[in-house]
Amino acid sequence: MPKSLVSIHDFSKDELLYIVKQAAAFEKDHRPVFKGKVVATIFFEPSTRTRLSFETAANRLGARVVGFSDADNTSVSKGETLKDTIMMISNYADLIVMRHPKEGSARYAAEISRVPIINAGDGANQHPSQTLLDMYSIQKTQGRLDNLTITMVGDLKYGRTVHSLLQAMSHFNTRFKFIAPPELRMPEEYKHYLSERGLSFTEHTELAENINDADILYMTRVQRERFSDPIEYEKVKNVYVLKNSLLKDTKPNMKILHPLPRVNEISADVDDNPKAYYFEQARNGVFARMAIIHYLLDTNR
Repeated sequence: MPKSLVSIHDFSKDELLYIVKQAAAFEKDHRPVFKGKVVATIFFEPSTRTRLSFETAANRLGARVVGFSDADNTSVSKGETLKDTIMMISNYADLIVMRHPKEGSARYAAEISRVPIINAGDGANQHPSQTLLDMYSIQKTQGRLDNLTITMVGDLKYGRTVHSLLQAMSHFNTRFKFIAPPELRMPEEYKHYLSERGLSFTEHTELAENINDADILYMTRVQRERFSDPIEYEKVKNVYVLKNSLLKDTKPNMKILHPLPRVNEISADVDDNPKAYYFEQARNGVFARMAIIHYLLDTNR
């Protein structure tokens, strides 16, 4: 079975650090080392940044890109199973990047595929490539990964980006703060994960007084698509809004990250603050994803 990236746990601490280092190398210089390779990007739910950055990464590495961004225009709409779709596409491509709304779908795909699978998000479960670009962003802005305070805000229940980042950063003696309404707080399984590793975390419901000690402020949107009841979504959608005025007492080195897209959770007046880093973070995604694709396709590693 080829090596895939389905969960952040598929990479060891050393591999995570290797990807971060390679992302920096690709940002400085890259060559089309995979001319003749084909990367398939198959997205069963909408995406802008993730899909385009993966396709840009593959193109910069010299690979051709095939795939789809709307499953309604594929044989899935005729009733084709995920198994048959993966078996078919693995005949055509050297690597598959997949986003799917069902948790566990990426692991299943990796178990049956003839080629590596990169999980570009499976429901509320994991988003490991986002985590690696987040780690690269943290390394670039802080100069280190160890002994940082990361404050996560918003949808911590369904937010696959915060779940993956929490697990990856548990290697680096991270202190966590979780800010969420009771309906969207961090699931018990992830808090138990931190406790087992002796890592500290605190939980809060108020934004303003709990961000001043953060090295990284990780904002998330409340995801409408994860709510079956629209009334519940309306209750919490605008619970936290980060405004420029809230940043005046934050640490000089603090950077604001966000996996994007944002809705109302970061005011436009924050964009010009030097602590805002979310657009640069998105740019870093190309280099991190180049490093991931290169690592999984490199037969010499």
